[in-house]
Amino acid sequence: MNTQALFKIGYGLYILTANENGKDNGCIINTVMQVTADPCQIEIAVNKANYTCEMVQRTKKFNISILDEGTSFDIFKTFGYQSGRDVDKFASFSDTRRSPNGVLYITKNTNAFMSAYVKQEVDLGTHILFIAQLVEAEVLSEKPTVTYDYYQRNIKPQPKTTSKKGWRCKICGFIYEHEDLPSDYICPVCKHGAIDFEKL
Repeated sequence: MNTQALFKIGYGLYILTANENGKDNGCIINTVMQVTADPCQIEIAVNKANYTCEMVQRTKKFNISILDEGTSFDIFKTFGYQSGRDVDKFASFSDTRRSPNGVLYITKNTNAFMSAYVKQEVDLGTHILFIAQLVEAEVLSEKPTVTYDYYQRNIKPQPKTTSKKGWRCKICGFIYEHEDLPSDYICPVCKHGAIDFEKL
């Protein structure tokens, strides 16, 4: 099976943010979808390894910032390549506003944001699917939404050639320097599984 086919799905890229006991955090996700119109509900899928996922599970509220094509790789590094358990992702990031639900959203390179409250969650193994009622939404610009394909082709640095042996994560470029890759291996950088690694 060629899992590269999954990259052809028309994903957008978003920053999911949460706030718990005064702590702000956020992560990159690629699954946001409207599922009903009345009431207006959306669903998001979040990797369980993300600290933001745990925060949403406990607080039942979140914001989604919809990124545009002008987004720099630095924003993806800030929100996607480090854990909020270890660093304050907002310590040096000031392009934010706080919505009425008390959660930050990103104002830089964001064409819209949404606030929602979790009504239901479904355990999908590696991810949690949250179904949430939309309580606020605003359009911030008319710039096109960055898709996963656009990110791969135009924003993410291309992997450098290497003489290392092992396995490279097709998502972030991390190299696992061993002959065999365990089937349950999780990338320590982007949290994707063994299915997203290629042999060098």
